[in-house]
Order: sequence, then structure tokens, then C-alpha cells
Amino acid sequence: MTPAKQKERTARAKKILAYLRRAYPKPESELKHRTPFQFLVAVILSAQCTDKAVNRLTATLFKKYKTPKDFAKANPAAFTKEISSIPFFRNKAKAIIGAAKMIEERFGGKVPKTEAELVELPGVGYKTAHVVLGELHDTWEGIATDTHVKRFAKRFDLTDQNDLTKISKDLEALIPKKDWKYVNNGLVLYGRYVCPARPHDCAAHPLTKLWPPAAMKWPKAK
Repeated sequence: MTPAKQKERTARAKKILAYLRRAYPKPESELKHRTPFQFLVAVILSAQCTDKAVNRLTATLFKKYKTPKDFAKANPAAFTKEISSIPFFRNKAKAIIGAAKMIEERFGGKVPKTEAELVELPGVGYKTAHVVLGELHDTWEGIATDTHVKRFAKRFDLTDQNDLTKISKDLEALIPKKDWKYVNNGLVLYGRYVCPARPHDCAAHPLTKLWPPAAMKWPKAK
């Protein structure tokens, strides 16, 4: 990337960030949970799935399973059936039970507080680790990129990448670390309630007004 393009992207990211800070000043996930491990479970379940669908499922699921020990002791076949309403439920069931067992055995029943430890858990990658660190520990050591963040990063020409982790790294290079916490939740909420993924006239939307060419760019969500 040329220095001129990098400068242009940095300036655009700064304007987008200023809006997100105003509109969503308190970064919080909409995934419902009562215990730290339940939140980790909810984030794993949310991959390729809406928060609404996850919250519908966990409203019942989390009455039965609360702690890592509860999930670690789950019957795999029964648990798989219990979460079968969401996509990729077999892989997610295996990952959740595996993560619960590892947390019990290696981390004293506590959700780890570092990216390096979190990504050792089954079902946890860069995105999930940083969502968990931000929500549970108010630690913002990276920008989590999901389908919403990817979509807006592409629409506003903030990256040339398609890989989620590489997009995160591009955004982290454009945005000051002290402001990383506003990016994921801000763009998720903006994408959910203001500017959804399906093509539509969004010329009057706040972020599109900051960079009108985005009105003509509709990258695939996946």
C-alpha cells in the first residue's frame, strides 16, 4: 500500500471512529449471560449465527449449565441435541465441552485473561478471544473482526484483505489502540440496527455520509 493510500485510510478511519464513539460510547455485547464461561459459550455459539438466535437458545440452556464444570460434565449427545437449533451445532458442542474441560483442568475453572491462553481453547480464535477479553476483562488488546466488521472494513476501503484476522491487523494499524474498544461493538450495532447487509439505499446513513462511495459497495458478508 502506498503512503498516500495509508494516510487516506487513516483519515477515513478517524472519522468513522469519531461517529462510533459518539453513537456507542459504552461497548457491550448483546449476548446474554450470567457467568463468564456462559459468555464464552455464547460467543462460540454466535459464529455464523445471530445474537437473537443465540439468546433464544441460551435463555433455556443457561438455566441448566452455568459453570465450566457444568458444561464439562455434559453428556455430548444430549448437549449436541440441546444446541441443534443453531448452525454448526455439532462442531460447537464439541468445542464448548472441550473448552470447559480445559478450563477446569488447566485454568482452575476461570476463563483465561490473555489472548495466548484463550486461543488454546477449542473453538476460540482471534476474534472470539478479543470479544471475550473486552467484555469480561475490559481488556482491548486487539480488534475483533466478525461479518459486520469485515463488511464495513471492505465497504469503506479500510482493508484489502478477506481473512478476518488480517482485517483485524489492518484496522489495528489505522486506529489508535486506546480506541480499539469502540470498533467491534460499534460496527456490529450499526450493522444490526442502521445499515444491514442486504443492498439498500444508505446514502443518508451517518457513516455513508462520511464517505459516499460506500453507498455503491456491497461486499459479500462471508
